[in-house]
Amino acid sequence: MLLNADLAKRTVVHGARLDWVSSPAQGVERRMLFRIGAEKARATSIVRYAPGSRFSRHEHAGGEEFLVLEGVFQDETGDFPAGTYVRNPPGTGHAPGSESGCTIFVKLWQFKQSDRERVVRLPGEGTAASRILFEGSDERVVIEEWQANAQIELLNGPGLELLVLAGACFDGIDTLDRWTWLRLPAGQPLRVRVGSQGAHVWYKIAPLLHEDVCAFDEK
Repeated sequence: MLLNADLAKRTVVHGARLDWVSSPAQGVERRMLFRIGAEKARATSIVRYAPGSRFSRHEHAGGEEFLVLEGVFQDETGDFPAGTYVRNPPGTGHAPGSESGCTIFVKLWQFKQSDRERVVRLPGEGTAASRILFEGSDERVVIEEWQANAQIELLNGPGLELLVLAGACFDGIDTLDRWTWLRLPAGQPLRVRVGSQGAHVWYKIAPLLHEDVCAFDEK
C-alpha cells in the first residue's frame, strides 16, 4: 500500500473525518495518514483501542513513536495517560493494550538505525505553553499551546509534521482542526492564523525520512 507516500508534496489529512479500519487485533482500529507497505509498513496513523483490547507481544524493528491522545495506553512498562509521549527505539518490543480504552497517534519504521534512546515524557512535564518532548541532532518534537488569533510561523529546514490536538488554525489553504495532520517538505515554512478558541498542537521538525532510516523489508 502507498498512502501519501510522496514526501516532496505538502500533505493534509483531516484525521477525525476518516473511517476506522480494523487491524489484525480484535478491538483495535486505525485511521491511516501515511503508509508505505502492507501490514508491516512505514506508517503514521491514529489508532484506537477498545476497552480490554490488546496486541500480542511483538518487536518494533524499525522503532515506534507515539503520543496518547485519549484514555490510558498500557504495556508491560506501565500506564501512559493522555498527553504521554513515548519513543521505543529499534529492537524494543511490548504487548500494548488498554483496559479502559485509548487513542494514540503513532509513527512506525521511521527511526534512525543508530537511535537507541528510549524516551517517556508524561503529561505535566515542561511549561504549560510549550513542552519539548525530544531533541536530537536533526530532530525536535514539541507540544505547544497557541493563543487565540495568534499568527504563528515555524521555520522548516529539514521537514515538518503537525498534528492539531484541539482547537484549530488556518494556513492560508486549509482549516486545520482537531486531529488534522499536516506534512510539509523541507524548506516550506509553516505560517498559520490560530482560531478564536486557540490551538493545542504536536509538531516535529526533522527530515521526513532520515538518510539512515531503519532498513525496511516487507517480507
